[in-house]
Amino acid sequence: MEPIVHVKGKVALVTGGAMGIGAACAGTLAAHGARVIVADIAEREARAVAEAIGRDGGSAESMVLDVTQEGDWQRVIDATIARHGGLDVLVNNAGIALVSSLLETSLDDWRRVHAVNLDGVFLGTRFAVDVMRPGGKGGRGGSIINLSSVGGIIGAGGLSAYCSTKGGVRLFTKSVAIEVGKAGYGIRVNSVHPGNTDTPMFRKELKDMLDAGMAGSEEEALQYYMNMQALPEIGRPRDIAAMVLFLASDASRFVTGAEFVVDGGLTAQ
Repeated sequence: MEPIVHVKGKVALVTGGAMGIGAACAGTLAAHGARVIVADIAEREARAVAEAIGRDGGSAESMVLDVTQEGDWQRVIDATIARHGGLDVLVNNAGIALVSSLLETSLDDWRRVHAVNLDGVFLGTRFAVDVMRPGGKGGRGGSIINLSSVGGIIGAGGLSAYCSTKGGVRLFTKSVAIEVGKAGYGIRVNSVHPGNTDTPMFRKELKDMLDAGMAGSEEEALQYYMNMQALPEIGRPRDIAAMVLFLASDASRFVTGAEFVVDGGLTAQ
């Protein structure tokens, strides 16, 4: 009997796929049968992820993508359709964080975070819907999974720009889910909200805490984050990838416009 949660034969595009949660999503989707496009602005790192997936027996290729650039999206989507005949899954994962007080956040900083975290999700979703909908170049429906954050549900001091974008992703996702669902496009759109997860971005936040004198050691900084949660550990990228796999698969066929929190109980308190 075939497992319920699988993505066998599906074409999946993962942005920010060169490291952290994106790399874990790419590897997990490929391990469960998807043909994966690892898209990232970091060309060498994305290629390394795709090659590692190939060595493990999966199907993957890398493409260069700056999610803030409409022309890049057009090129990547066109190449995906030309090579694979369609797109079934889009994981809008690319994102950046800025740890900065409100008064120290410049307009350029604000716009940079919004360009990657929110404009990138808008562009990716718009392009994906266009090819997934009936009459599109793929025209077979699909699943769009937008990576938000617990910072899109609750606020955090020093992360006003980041929380603004992630809150935007949360409600953008719901709005698009309603629109495409009622249009009969056969497209589901959901958001995933990771909590404290051991990624390069998270490690940078720890370093920023140390540099700002907010913690005396990395262990102290880690404990600060763990004290926020119910579970006594930091999440792993594969924990988030497991949720993405479910939403990419047909096991979630009746799920859209929903938010899935993977945070060790952080927002339960």
